[in-house]
Amino acid sequence: MLKGLVTAIRTLTIIPVPGKEGEDFSSALPWFPVVGLILGAILYVVALLWELLPFDQWAWGCAIALSAVSIWLTRGLHMDGLADWADSLGGFDRERRLAIMKDSSLGAFGVMALVLGIIFKLVAFERVVLSGTYAILIIIPVISRCMLVELQTTLSYARSEQGMAGVFIANAKNRHRIVAHICALVICIFSGLDGIFLYASGFAVTLFLKGMFRRQFNGITGDLLGASNEIIEIVLLMMAAIPGTMIL
Repeated sequence: MLKGLVTAIRTLTIIPVPGKEGEDFSSALPWFPVVGLILGAILYVVALLWELLPFDQWAWGCAIALSAVSIWLTRGLHMDGLADWADSLGGFDRERRLAIMKDSSLGAFGVMALVLGIIFKLVAFERVVLSGTYAILIIIPVISRCMLVELQTTLSYARSEQGMAGVFIANAKNRHRIVAHICALVICIFSGLDGIFLYASGFAVTLFLKGMFRRQFNGITGDLLGASNEIIEIVLLMMAAIPGTMIL
């Protein structure tokens, strides 16, 4: 069972962990929210450590640190997916969009998506730092990783050839989905009404993305999962940032 956790951590982060990965990659899916919890806890610690520095009042500095650590811990994997998906918007049919996403070169749409994504996160992080609502930093990564499981267990793999996401989707079962949602919900419930509200909002965004990906690609890919993670996190971070305090 713990082999699935090892697989999940090694897939979603750069964090080195001992142990052997499971042969069935889908066994990692229920652990995705736990990996989100680990990432969120690290961001939470970064925010707390920043308060110990002599320039702790520099909120933008902390926002930059949070963004950099978030990208570094995930190898920029999700940002890459966001850029590839944005570039695919220039395609006129499913096969063309899939081909564009597979191309390693970065287009204009991809650059704009990356820049906007980083700006949105910086603005949201700065607001979170100023308001001191650090719990948001833990909750949102849990929700976004849970929603990746929702997409992988309810959509088919869009490519005919095997890819990174394909090995997870191949044996994905509804039980993986249920466990992931229960895990995320428990964490969100401990956070109070704000956590529950953010979970419901993240699920609503996921349903929208699911419908869009069905129309555009008739399924899901690794790049689309990465894009989804970034979109969900940005939406939830902005929702938490706008009031400047805990939402409810």
